[in-house]
Amino acid sequence: MTKASLVLEDGSVFHGHSFGLPQCVAGEVVFNTGMVGYPEALTDPSYKGQILVLTYPLIGNYGVPDGGVEGGLPAGFQSEGVQIAGLVVAEVSTRYSHWNAALSLARWLVQSGVPAITGIDTRAVTKCLRTKGSLLGKVVLDDQNVEFYNPNLENLVAMVSVRSPVVYPAEGKKRVVLIDCGCKSGIIRSLLQRQVTVMRVPWDYDLMNEACDGVVISNGPGDPKTCSATISNVQRAMDNGLPVFGICLGHQILALACGADTYKMKFGHRSQNQPCVETGTKRCYVTSQNHGYAVQADSIPEGWVSWFHNANDGTNEGIRHVRKPFMSVQFHPEAAPGPDDTNLLFDEFLRML
Repeated sequence: MTKASLVLEDGSVFHGHSFGLPQCVAGEVVFNTGMVGYPEALTDPSYKGQILVLTYPLIGNYGVPDGGVEGGLPAGFQSEGVQIAGLVVAEVSTRYSHWNAALSLARWLVQSGVPAITGIDTRAVTKCLRTKGSLLGKVVLDDQNVEFYNPNLENLVAMVSVRSPVVYPAEGKKRVVLIDCGCKSGIIRSLLQRQVTVMRVPWDYDLMNEACDGVVISNGPGDPKTCSATISNVQRAMDNGLPVFGICLGHQILALACGADTYKMKFGHRSQNQPCVETGTKRCYVTSQNHGYAVQADSIPEGWVSWFHNANDGTNEGIRHVRKPFMSVQFHPEAAPGPDDTNLLFDEFLRML
């Protein structure tokens, strides 16, 4: 394999070998501590513009599924293609074994045009990111280089959102508008399983002329404050009394729409085992998360309450209105990959409808 290096903006350099597309790439370097679920993680639009470090030591051992389409959605993936800018692993498996595997991780990345590097001490990289915070970085080859690039200066949501409305019909009578800020397919599946017709619309779509029973704001990449059109549309939906459910970036957008503030975290939450405690019941749920921004808990306005908080660092993980049908969570109740402990929140949303 071609020699390659991971270079961080603080001057740290980690040497390894290229196993994806043999070219350079730059972006924000982040880490995920999940043990499994790399096909779902790599196709999560929330990773747009990021170089993903997977901390689990062996990656690629069960290959990649053949994909296909089920119910208008990509089977086995969270979007129609690989979303990450680049991948960093300690050891990539050159042999894979799984009944549903169609190709290797390396071949999939080459076909998707995504650079990757193996032979890296991912624990050392993670310790660096935890100490200094998320850093810009780049994967470079011996004879090639590239400038550092900060994806957070871009409107990443506009890059991953659908361009025009898409309707996923269901047998039930309820109809929701899903604002696609980089939506994971699992959110749509969770609604369809509950016989809810889903109208998926672009991030800046004016939904006031659409007849619906409620609004869902999806996950997505980057700074929520770049989504000013989405924030404005959500405010209008709330003014009209439409039930609103925000997930991940959608949580941050709902918070901004109600007058709260958001901030960039030191290194974010990206894993499948984040403990979140519900206010009042004090019940702790194990959750799947992928975000680098959070809601400022002390900025939540009157009439709203903090719904969940993270048991590790105390950060806000959810808000809801005390009287009106507005709620949001920072974690992923559809959890793909990850535990489905909080999937019941979709049922809560249906009761609001």
